[in-house]
Amino acid sequence: MSWDTSKSNWLVRIQSGEEVIRRHCDLPQNADEQALRAAAQKTVVDEGYELDSAAVSIKR
Repeated sequence: MSWDTSKSNWLVRIQSGEEVIRRHCDLPQNADEQALRAAAQKTVVDEGYELDSAAVSIKR
C-alpha cells in the first residue's frame, strides 16, 4: 500500500504470482497504520484472495 500523489489517495497493490491488481482507497493521507491495514485486508478479500497480514507493506 502506498500513497499515490497523482490521485491523492492510497493505492493497494495485490500481487499473486504473475498477476498484479491495483485498487485505490479513499482513506486520508494521514490515516493510521491500523486503518490502512484494515483497508488493504478488505480490498484483498473483496478481490477473492486470502491475505497473510505479515505480507502487508505500507509505504508513506
